[in-house]
Amino acid sequence: MVKICCIGAGYVGGPTMAMIAYKCPDIQVVVVDISASRINAWNSDRLPIFEPGLDDVVRSCRGVNLHFSSDVESHVADSDIVFVSVNTPTKTRGLGAGKAADLTYWESAARMIADVSTSDKIVVEKSTVPVKTAEAIEKILTHNNPGKHDFQILSNPEFLAEGTAVADLASPDRVLIGGRGDTEGGRKAIAALKAVYARWVPEDRILTMNLWSAELSKLAANALLAQRISSVNAMSALCEATGANVSEVAYAVGKDSRIGPKFLSASVGFGGSCFQKDILNLVYICECNGLPEVANYWKQVVQINDYQKARFVQRVVSSMFNTVSGKRIAIFGFAFKKDTGDTRETAAIDVCHGLLGDMAQLSIYDPQVTEEQMRRDLATAKFDWDHPQHLVPSIPTAASGQVAVAWDAYAAAKGAHAVCVLTEWDEFKKLDYKRVYEGMEKPAFFFDGRNVVDVDALRKIGFIVYSVGKPLDPWIKDLPAAPLS
Repeated sequence: MVKICCIGAGYVGGPTMAMIAYKCPDIQVVVVDISASRINAWNSDRLPIFEPGLDDVVRSCRGVNLHFSSDVESHVADSDIVFVSVNTPTKTRGLGAGKAADLTYWESAARMIADVSTSDKIVVEKSTVPVKTAEAIEKILTHNNPGKHDFQILSNPEFLAEGTAVADLASPDRVLIGGRGDTEGGRKAIAALKAVYARWVPEDRILTMNLWSAELSKLAANALLAQRISSVNAMSALCEATGANVSEVAYAVGKDSRIGPKFLSASVGFGGSCFQKDILNLVYICECNGLPEVANYWKQVVQINDYQKARFVQRVVSSMFNTVSGKRIAIFGFAFKKDTGDTRETAAIDVCHGLLGDMAQLSIYDPQVTEEQMRRDLATAKFDWDHPQHLVPSIPTAASGQVAVAWDAYAAAKGAHAVCVLTEWDEFKKLDYKRVYEGMEKPAFFFDGRNVVDVDALRKIGFIVYSVGKPLDPWIKDLPAAPLS
């Protein structure tokens, strides 16, 4: 019987291993993590992450052929295939700070695998890592377990979209497996992992390639997707300046079969654990390989994203008589996208910081994000979110009196001068906005950072509305724009 162990019980490791166990009932799968609280949550009725459909998959095989444990070393030693899905945060200090990936946790995992292994292992990179990481891991494994056991390294990057992760795992566009196809051991390892996925993934969707191509394909995919978002967000600024409607422009452009409609929705900016981190990593790799022009090209994708968030804050402040000091602003949504409780690199953090910097009073509501998580995010320095919590220093942030967390959207908006929609939760499309309006201070402002509402309907109710990339409300259009700081 094949035994699989995954080091890391996060957003990638947990769902991926659950799907493997679900589709392969004869394979024993164990997910291990040094965080006992995270493992306890995976073994409880309330999983540590929210993902539609995940509860059903986990409960159908948990305790049968899917197990969650904090006994890391014994399960690694007992396994045939070890997936490594640990954090690869952006370095906050030292060489490459602010761009390069910090491989501290990956290196620690590799050294532990070498120390505890009592048999040959296939070690699978599941984290997003820089090109040539496999080579470094190979050296660590072979030099710390010289001649005792054979370690084959594979790259198997994930392409999950949060909110649809279960569907993505059940029916992926492609599965990439990178390995040393020029050696017999490498070919056998590739075949072994391919046989696992082939239980439910059509063979023509399982792509095999060399290690470096697989590692780079993940960074390239995220960079190109983020580039599309930044491109349409750059267009949204031009649309506002000219009176064009970015939704109409995106629809027309997306009808071109060479382009397509996906990832052309203008918004307050992209977030999530991968896009910014992976692009900055790509920038660093380009710089290290003597390609400054290529590095600057990709750096601009991140800069446009930062610009879009700053521009949104500027619209809020300039529209409200150039100050939000002391004003209550309702924040609808804190997660980086709908159908997930993930807040990593969410645009809401930067928008909230911008408003708090102008001394606004915030009232935040999100259906899946806890108050504890919101406050932690607002007190965590950039790039520190991906490290274990006990290693993360807090930064000075707004006093508790400046931030309140509400139990629903109506409570958040009660007595507010403005509403800012920062996550495209479906419930925000269905609210009784007449009720919202009646409970707010007047004039009542509505800033739609996700283009989820009917702008004309809200204006008829009485709101002064700003929607990203849409023709400006006469009120906003006639005001002088505050400069971006």
